[in-house]
Amino acid sequence: MGCMKSTLSEGLGSGEEGKISQQPVRTEQTHYVRDPTSNTKHILNNSLLPGQRLQKMEEQKGMNKIVLGLYPYEAVHPDDLGFKKGEKMKILEEHGEWWKAKSLVTNKEGFIPSNYVGQADTMETEDWFFKDLARKDAERQLLAPANKPGSYLIRESETSKGSYSLSIRDVDDNRTDSVKHYKIRMLDNGGFYISPKISFSDIGSMIKHYHNKADGLCRKLDRPCVKPKAQLWDKDAWEISKDSIKMVKKLGAGQFGEVWMAYYLNATKVAVKTLKPGTMTVEAFMEEANVMKTLQHDKLVRLYAVVTKTEPIYIITEYMSNGSLLDFLKSDTGSRLLLPKLIDFSAQIAEGMAYIEKRNYIHRDLRAANVLVSESLICKIADFGLARVIEDDEYSAREGHLNRST
Repeated sequence: MGCMKSTLSEGLGSGEEGKISQQPVRTEQTHYVRDPTSNTKHILNNSLLPGQRLQKMEEQKGMNKIVLGLYPYEAVHPDDLGFKKGEKMKILEEHGEWWKAKSLVTNKEGFIPSNYVGQADTMETEDWFFKDLARKDAERQLLAPANKPGSYLIRESETSKGSYSLSIRDVDDNRTDSVKHYKIRMLDNGGFYISPKISFSDIGSMIKHYHNKADGLCRKLDRPCVKPKAQLWDKDAWEISKDSIKMVKKLGAGQFGEVWMAYYLNATKVAVKTLKPGTMTVEAFMEEANVMKTLQHDKLVRLYAVVTKTEPIYIITEYMSNGSLLDFLKSDTGSRLLLPKLIDFSAQIAEGMAYIEKRNYIHRDLRAANVLVSESLICKIADFGLARVIEDDEYSAREGHLNRST
C-alpha cells in the first residue's frame, strides 16, 4: 500500500467473493450474484460508451433492447435460447428473471437468463464493470484466490448515486494483500477523472491509461477481477426425481444421514443431504423445507430442491467446496489465515444471522459445524434443522423445524 496517494483513496479492506462455473439452470426464486439488468431506469447516459447516448434515448422511447451475452449459456429446456459470450440478441419480452429473446446471429428465439446478458454499448458488457456491488463485497471478490495484485473493477458508488468507484487489489509494505478504492468524479461536460491533473472522455479510456502507468494510483491496473458466474435453478424443479441426481462423492455422514457431492441433470454441481428413514415425517420435513426456501440471502446456503417421494429423503443445496468452517479452520489453509480474515468470517456469519432475525426466525443451532465455506472463502450458514419459536416471551424448543418468532 506504500505507493498509494492517500488523497485519492477511499479506503481499504479485505474479503472475497465466490466463483461458480457450473452450467446454470433456472429457478423461480434465484439470488443473483450480480444482476446487471436491475434498475435499468437509473442507468445514466454517463455509463454509455462514446457515441451511444442517442441509441439509449431511442431505446427508452420504446425500441427493443439489444443485449450481449456476458457468459455462454447452453439451453437446458426446449424453449430456452442458447448463446455464446458476446452474441448479440434482441429482447422481445421480459419475464422476471427469464427474458424472451431473439439471437441476431442465428435468428432463433427462446428464453435466456437475464443476468447472463448486459445491455449493448454500455459498461454492462465490460469485464471490469460490476454494477450492483457493495464496497465490502468488492473487497471480498478482489481478495479471492483467483485474483492477484493489480486486479481491479469498476463499481457503482454506494455513497454517490450515479457515480463510480475504482477498486484495486494491492500489497501493503508488510506484504499483506489489501484493496484500495478511488472515487471516479465526473466533469460538467461528461468527462471523468480520479486525479484533477488528467481527465478522460469515458471510463474505458481511463482504464487503458492506468493499464500503462499508475499515475498516482497505488499500482498499474493489470487485469479485471474474475467475475463470478450466477447459478440458476430450474423454476419448475422443487420436488425433483431421484433419477435426476447423480451421486459422485460422499463428503460425510452423521446421526441423521449422509452428505454427498452430486450433479443435477449432469450439469449443476450440488450438495445432497440424505435423511435416514424415520428421522422425521415427510410432512414435518416439507414444513421446514418450505420455510428454508423463502430464506434467500448470499450468506445462507441455498436450498434448491427436495426428493420426498421415495426414501431416503434428499435435500438438494448449493455446493460449498471447503466444507464446514469447523473442519476448514483445522486444515492447512484454514490454520494459516490471519486475524483480519477470521474477523471477516465472523462478519459474514453476522450478515446471515441478521437477515434471519429480520425475517423473524431463529436458527437455534449456529456453530462452526453448521457454517460452510466456499472455494473463495465465503461463509454461509447452513442446517436449519433446529429452531426455537418465541411465544409470549417464552421459548419452547421444537426439533426439526426452523420456527418463526412472534
